[in-house]
Amino acid sequence: MFLLGACKDSNDGISDWPWEGDTDEPEQPVEVKPRFIWIDAAANFPDYANSKENIERDLAKAKEAGFTDIVVDVRPTMGDVLFQTSAVEQVKKLDYWSDNGYVYFERTETWDYLQAFIDAGHKLGLKVNASINTFVGGNLYPYGLGEQGLLFRDASKKEWATTLNLEGGLTNAMDMTAANDPNNVYGTKFLNPANDEVQQFILQLLGDLAKYDIDGIFLDRCRYNDFASDFSTISKQKFEEYIGETVENFPDDIIKPGSSYYPLPSPQPKYMKQWLEFRAKVIHDFIAKARDKVKSVNPDLRFGVYVGAWYSTYYEVGVNWASPKYDTSAEYPNWATARYKDYGYADMLDFMLLGAYASADEIYGSGEWNMQGFCKNAKKLLMNDVKFAGGPDIGNSTGWTDGGQGAKIPQTIDACINVADGYFVFDMVHVKMYDYWNDFKKGFDDYLSSVQQ
Repeated sequence: MFLLGACKDSNDGISDWPWEGDTDEPEQPVEVKPRFIWIDAAANFPDYANSKENIERDLAKAKEAGFTDIVVDVRPTMGDVLFQTSAVEQVKKLDYWSDNGYVYFERTETWDYLQAFIDAGHKLGLKVNASINTFVGGNLYPYGLGEQGLLFRDASKKEWATTLNLEGGLTNAMDMTAANDPNNVYGTKFLNPANDEVQQFILQLLGDLAKYDIDGIFLDRCRYNDFASDFSTISKQKFEEYIGETVENFPDDIIKPGSSYYPLPSPQPKYMKQWLEFRAKVIHDFIAKARDKVKSVNPDLRFGVYVGAWYSTYYEVGVNWASPKYDTSAEYPNWATARYKDYGYADMLDFMLLGAYASADEIYGSGEWNMQGFCKNAKKLLMNDVKFAGGPDIGNSTGWTDGGQGAKIPQTIDACINVADGYFVFDMVHVKMYDYWNDFKKGFDDYLSSVQQ
């Protein structure tokens, strides 16, 4: 989208005016940055699963408020889908928070969920992007709701699940139950990104998703579960091939069992930094495959990712979302090798959505853990390899959880959009719950007015 600057009138061919020969050029078009709103599958399921009318109503409100793009989550963390594919089952029910606590909402309609957003969004002039939760395959729900997903339906896929390096030993995520995981830390069952069968499964999903008349695809949770994963036999073998050595004392020579972040004090385990480098390579190489798959179906589709902005600890989930030109080891020598930068994947993306998820009283500033600082840091890390939109979680971050923060919405827009290449907010359900529509309109109108000046 562009706002065109005013142009000078011609002199109507009169050659004897004193300014004849004036060579002023027309002002160049000013790019108006995109504004994205995320639509989480589970949180919005009760409103949208069975109602095209609700979809049309809320997308019209988003358009009126000034959003340019929607991002529709079509593969929630339980791993089934809300688009057409033969690779996995359709979502039939999802958990959500009701007046009676967490319960299931069941889908009874059979129309194509994603297509409904495409039809409504494109009619309004919105760009429609689809997102998937990538390396996930099931949920063990708390609150007595039970479980859902491929990994629970098909016992033969257990080895697809990640293997965790816990204090009690190496443990398949499917063996983490309510009995030994009472806080449900591992309720979302992650897949092993290094497993070739897992990768082929996800690539099939992406190929089918790319057939839709959408404007972009964003990968969410394209990462490892946490610092304790993945320690499967497959990952051990691939790591040893990568370094050209046999790890005799596994996993202790990589990461001490039970470690939830890089261990302090020294000494570090022998292979820890190489292991972090290897995991970043696994994700980097998958991003390349995913991009190729999407572009092979539709080369015009925008391909991107959602990531959290807290780069200084993102090594814990095996992701280097920076530019490969950015030398991570220069700033973070404690955990990054000199080769870690080689697996930055920003240059393979068309766009990035950045979760600048700071608290409600941390909007302006520098450094990590305020919204503007997150965006400033991302510009340094991405080194112009890819454009990005940054913004807040207005429902779950500190200070946002009870609503009543409408006056701060325009501040978040100002803080992020003027540093980044766009604005991003999570999530539609919170905009509706706290009736922030007018606050977003004010913030976007202020931004558009500043662009036109």
